[in-house]
Amino acid sequence: MSLPEFIQRFGTEGQRAAALETACWPDGFHCPQCDGTQHSVLKNGSRKTFQCSHRRHQTSLTAGTLFQGARLPLTTWFLTLYLINQAKMGLSALALMRQLGVSYPTAWRIHHKLMQSMLEREALYTLQGAVQADDAYLGGENPGGKAGRGSENKVPFVAAVSVDARGRPVQATSLVNFLMLVN
Repeated sequence: MSLPEFIQRFGTEGQRAAALETACWPDGFHCPQCDGTQHSVLKNGSRKTFQCSHRRHQTSLTAGTLFQGARLPLTTWFLTLYLINQAKMGLSALALMRQLGVSYPTAWRIHHKLMQSMLEREALYTLQGAVQADDAYLGGENPGGKAGRGSENKVPFVAAVSVDARGRPVQATSLVNFLMLVN
């Protein structure tokens, strides 16, 4: 997604809130306590609170998400998601600090929360069916050092992918430092 597309889709607080509402409740509001669908919306400044009409339980859009308890606006979170998604080689907390205009501890916390949530989501998926795997080494040459397998400056890793009947990839995963697991 290009930056203009991102701004067009998530440019206002209302658009970001609507996207989050759709992600949380794709079939409309459901009370987390009684699963009721009847509700009213209470506004507290720019934040919306949903109140179940049956039990009067109140919940917000960010409750139960990685945004819960964060005092940062959704703008910062959505922009961070965009920046991390667009970075080919990953994005450091220092780069986030510079691009978001926040302190380093704030940038680190945001980065850490997002990386942890991605890791937890990735753990939900296991490779199934036909799986193709290969091992490789990543790293540059070390003059005068050992070449190939066992080189001190190379990182071993395994990449695996589930394939369909025609051999096309369905889902992929990688395992870095696989030798540590074998030994």
